[in-house]
Amino acid sequence: MVKTRTDSRRSFLKGSAALAAAGVPTLAHAGEPGFVVDPAPRTTLGVVDSDSKFPVRRVYCLGRNYVAHAEEMGDDPDTAPPFFFMKPTDAVCAARDGFVYPSMSSRVGYEIELVIALRSGGRDIRREDSLTHIYGYGVGLDMTRRDLQDEAKQRRRPWEAGKSFDGSAPTGPIKPVSMTGHPDERRIWLSVNGEVRQDSNTAKLRWGIAETIATLSRYFALAPGDLIYSGTPAGVGLVEKGDVMRGGVDGVDEIEVDVL
Repeated sequence: MVKTRTDSRRSFLKGSAALAAAGVPTLAHAGEPGFVVDPAPRTTLGVVDSDSKFPVRRVYCLGRNYVAHAEEMGDDPDTAPPFFFMKPTDAVCAARDGFVYPSMSSRVGYEIELVIALRSGGRDIRREDSLTHIYGYGVGLDMTRRDLQDEAKQRRRPWEAGKSFDGSAPTGPIKPVSMTGHPDERRIWLSVNGEVRQDSNTAKLRWGIAETIATLSRYFALAPGDLIYSGTPAGVGLVEKGDVMRGGVDGVDEIEVDVL
């Protein structure tokens, strides 16, 4: 079937209405807009046992969400509140395609994470309602140009150069929650060249899955397609070209990522 301008207009309005209902600001247009340059392609992740794709809207990351990792990074886990940072959507890439060692850095680190994929959202979500907004889960890496991040910390500058570079979030496919349940108590681990470097359990999250969503929704209007990288356990370290990273969350997925 040929998609007409009327069909496109109807789809646009339907999508805008859904976002508005979730409390997400949208910009309405009188007609279908034109573009002076080609729009960037939409970032998507695969869905386990499906030909469908999960469209990525925003990428939120929760910092230092395991006590031992907070301590190894110099935080006091008893007093430090949760904090979030973001990666651009196109930082997300398929884990199977590998991780390209970035420019401008000689100290690049790994962080294995449970990834939460949202099917709906809103503002000020109640903790008891948070889990109803989840489409599924995945396993991803928050790759970090550690030298640039450390310099930014020392100069009290933003972290983007260290955290938000191209391909900095290699991630596996999303598995629907109907297949995983909610991984509140699952092993999470990462090995480099066969040596286990990170090994913990999601039960040790300082702020659990429901609390993370509720807290984040106080800062931002969440929406379908949002990804939340929920934090990494202790044991972070560095990789070099030629290394192979393997990691997973029991009952969710395992990924293997070559450092290219």
